[in-house]
Amino acid sequence: MSTTTTDALGAPAPVLSFSPVVLSVPGRPVDLQVRVSAPATGTGLPVILLSHGHGPSNNLSSLNGYAPLANFWAAHGFVVVQPTHLTSRTLSHLVADAPGAPDFWRSRAEDMTHILDRLDAIETAVPQLAGRIDPTKVALAGHSLGGFTAALLLGAGLNDPDTGNVVHLVEPRIKAGVLLAAPGRGGEVFNGPMAEQWPIIGAVDFSTMTAPALVVAGDKDDSRHFTDLGPEWHTDPYTLAPGPKTLLTLFNAEHGLGGIAGYDAAETTDENPERVAALARLTAAYLHTRLHPGAPTWQTACEALTTGPDPVGRVESK
Repeated sequence: MSTTTTDALGAPAPVLSFSPVVLSVPGRPVDLQVRVSAPATGTGLPVILLSHGHGPSNNLSSLNGYAPLANFWAAHGFVVVQPTHLTSRTLSHLVADAPGAPDFWRSRAEDMTHILDRLDAIETAVPQLAGRIDPTKVALAGHSLGGFTAALLLGAGLNDPDTGNVVHLVEPRIKAGVLLAAPGRGGEVFNGPMAEQWPIIGAVDFSTMTAPALVVAGDKDDSRHFTDLGPEWHTDPYTLAPGPKTLLTLFNAEHGLGGIAGYDAAETTDENPERVAALARLTAAYLHTRLHPGAPTWQTACEALTTGPDPVGRVESK
């Protein structure tokens, strides 16, 4: 497998990373803090909003996580904005009794809308970034619980267990998304020991998730705490949503997808730097092509990494 193939992403640029940018949000129990990572050069830069998962670590579920992806994306021309959601373990002592706890499903999605509403302020707050963002080119990525958040912002409905009403939190400014090891459907298959504690996970309706998205699933990601369906559960956002959708199934990948949540994270059960490097390139290429229609970036990356004698995974689209 080669991860040095030249493609439209070009050579990596040095990355500027700035945090925290602090946004005051009325009604939010604590300020919204974000990290912004951007290439040192370039203008008209597209934006990727990155929604963290939950996980056992103290700090990876915050603006301090996912450096293997955020740094690569920023080095290849994206401005990456990472909020610390209220589900973050770094905030648990402050927000444990706040409305919406413990899953903060609505707040997590609203964090991304607040960021887009304040993109000008964020751009101004980060040194050397002013005037370099293209606010019309916005994408979204989320891992695990972040994939659940991404699904809502991309159009999935949610049956609010408190009211019984179907809620839609779609964010039309987001043009495309990447769901990384996202949860699947509810119903009878949502039968694991954690399903009762997190009923909101099984309340999503993917049939209205119409925005273009890349769904990434590990073929060894067996989330028995939620379902006995097996790794197939994580392909539901592709299978149950309308097109245009693309499914990337990573071979031998578990929930950490090789270690995307942080460099050398001890809880990564399938540590594989090559897999992470390939996934970083494939996700960047997918979003580049989606935000620059007609660009061959995605096709080139797929040919390099998912075909040949040592593919990292397989791709299908609809």
